[in-house]
Amino acid sequence: MKKILVIGSKGFIGTEAIRYFQSQGYAVTGCDITAGDNSTDYFQVESNEPNYNEIFRQARPDLCLNASGAASVPFSFDDPLIDYQLNVINVFKMLEAIRISNPKTIYINISSAAVYGTPSQLPVSEDADVDPISPYGWHKWQSELACSEYAKLYGLKTCSMRVFSAYGPGLNKQLFWDLHQKTREGNSIELLGTGDESRDYIFVEDLVRASETIAINAKLQGEVINVATGIETTIKNAAKSFIKTLGWDGRISFSGIKRMGDPENWCADISKLEMMGFKPKCSLESGMEVYCKWLQSLQQV
Repeated sequence: MKKILVIGSKGFIGTEAIRYFQSQGYAVTGCDITAGDNSTDYFQVESNEPNYNEIFRQARPDLCLNASGAASVPFSFDDPLIDYQLNVINVFKMLEAIRISNPKTIYINISSAAVYGTPSQLPVSEDADVDPISPYGWHKWQSELACSEYAKLYGLKTCSMRVFSAYGPGLNKQLFWDLHQKTREGNSIELLGTGDESRDYIFVEDLVRASETIAINAKLQGEVINVATGIETTIKNAAKSFIKTLGWDGRISFSGIKRMGDPENWCADISKLEMMGFKPKCSLESGMEVYCKWLQSLQQV
């Protein structure tokens, strides 16, 4: 595996994927909807009607990491059709382009733990029932089915990563970003929920390392693999640790109001990933330090 194509290369995960794979000596090509720098290692696609056929003909990647699409539960409720187009239709277009133009390409699709909804028991394994509670979760599940379809019917090498709560430099939404923004507004912060909700946080570099491990070691027959740390952390404890790392000494409270589509508790069974030799390198505490430094650097610009 020498050549890698990252679709969604300008986004949160895609940017880290470009950095990591280049650091490991791979020949990396990016692809996104924004203009590049006219270099030979970047392709721009149309946002409304992306055409990936020529990209796969020219790039001929050994691995394609799909880090594109919408990644917002509230947005999926507001505009489920656009979310479907970005998270399902575009995956079909990529798979079809691979089938026609470069069928030897390994295709790793970044899916989400949102397909589980609120699991009935933890840690949740890949064999657990799929029960999405948002359009986003439904659409990520359908993207997984597309990958399985092309693996079983056309022999493509595909796999979907069910990513839990990813965070790190470049992420400008979700809990830690929102906390940082609110600490600049006063000495008290109110968050949704009770604080007893839980997540399984994974640092973005570990996520990308996991994609490399999967590409090398997985069966690539349309299967799904949990990508997380296997450590459950309550929102309350995560928030307290974050503001401590940030150096903010205000007060956090919880409104008790639930946001539609948010699961109660998440913790992944990552034994399938561990059997491939993967171990997360970054603890939540050390990851927060890196993320906080990045957030503070934004204020200096």
